[in-house]
Amino acid sequence: MNREIIITGGGLAGLSLASALRLRQIPVTVVEAGSYPRHRVCGEFISGVDGSTLDALGIASLFDDARRHWTLAWFEKGRMVHRDRLKEPALGISRYVLDQRLVEHVESLGGVVKAGIRGLSQAGEGQVWAAGRKPAKGPWIGLKAHVRGVAPCEDLEMHAGTNGYAGLAGVEDGWTNVCGLFRTDRALKSAPGRMLTAYLEAGGNSKLANLLNQCEWREDSIRAVAGFKLGRQEAMPGLLAVGDAVSMIPPFTGNGMSMAFQAAELAVEPIAAWSGGEESWQGAVDEVRFRLVRKFRRRLAVAAGLHSVLLHQSGRNLVSSLATAGLLPFQSMLATVR
Repeated sequence: MNREIIITGGGLAGLSLASALRLRQIPVTVVEAGSYPRHRVCGEFISGVDGSTLDALGIASLFDDARRHWTLAWFEKGRMVHRDRLKEPALGISRYVLDQRLVEHVESLGGVVKAGIRGLSQAGEGQVWAAGRKPAKGPWIGLKAHVRGVAPCEDLEMHAGTNGYAGLAGVEDGWTNVCGLFRTDRALKSAPGRMLTAYLEAGGNSKLANLLNQCEWREDSIRAVAGFKLGRQEAMPGLLAVGDAVSMIPPFTGNGMSMAFQAAELAVEPIAAWSGGEESWQGAVDEVRFRLVRKFRRRLAVAAGLHSVLLHQSGRNLVSSLATAGLLPFQSMLATVR
């Protein structure tokens, strides 16, 4: 008989891993501190994940009605500097809808999901940590909200400013997800729930901020998160971790959700081997870590370098000049963070 797996953290990585393990008839319990459904700070589109990964996780059908995003545009303080087309469409769906679908899917496969219970980050046989980023001092704040009434010129938009950047992506029911990463500025004052537009205006994106202020806002979608660092996260010895608990790629790449699914896929086989008595737990931990490092090392390093460039005026000027001259190697850059 297969031994049970306890997954702490019911986000994308944890729930999709649970789905894949249940397809192998492995007992799974997911423990989640929050409740479902709920909004999260997230770009809410999936780009760069192969369809075979979603099939392997058993979740491909959950995206049948997701929006397909093909076109994108990059703005520098309100001025469009580049527009392009993706080779494969990005899937647009809110975390509010997707997380609930994943919960119901795991339960339909016989998995157990326990919400409202905070698990402990501890190493142990059969214990998987997928509870997201580790709290850490960092200069960033992430802000998001759903708005209705904005009319993006392309399916996906990225708006860069002097203090960070924000992306727009359509999700279900006519809502547009606006999600940004900014350098924390405690001097900024704003009405409750409108810090997002305050940060946009402070970074030189006044046109977008004014447009959003005229839109309908989904008040329960307004979210903020701080106290985190980007890149590889510190791992506790002996802890088998997946998702943001292992690494957080800068959000401008649009690859965070895809990495969660890819990480889950990479972890399935070693965990299943332990569950079936074919591998030691430490062997499974080591194999999962090796696979994650090998898969994500290059894209994390490249993304960190590009992130630094985009947050400096000289770097943004270079990107703008290359784009104006038609010399920006966008597709090649995109490939390096996929």
